[in-house]
Amino acid sequence: MANHKSALKRIRSNEKKRVLNRYQHKTTRNAIKALRLIEDKVEAGEKLTVVVSMIDKLAKKNIIHANKASNLKSKLTKHVSGL
Repeated sequence: MANHKSALKRIRSNEKKRVLNRYQHKTTRNAIKALRLIEDKVEAGEKLTVVVSMIDKLAKKNIIHANKASNLKSKLTKHVSGL
């Protein structure tokens, strides 16, 4: 158990950040899955911009690695252009 006030605060703040990161990551994963299921090219194109923005935000906050973000964006763009 933590002995210092600052260590207790760090535990609390880490837990808050962990929950928020998990929520954002899961939301993005669900959006990616939804995008892959869309068959209409116009609708997929509109959704793609939203999903790419979500992926960029995750990469910026180091929730996912920058290379993973690039790979995801590339694959999704290729998928949408192939519809």
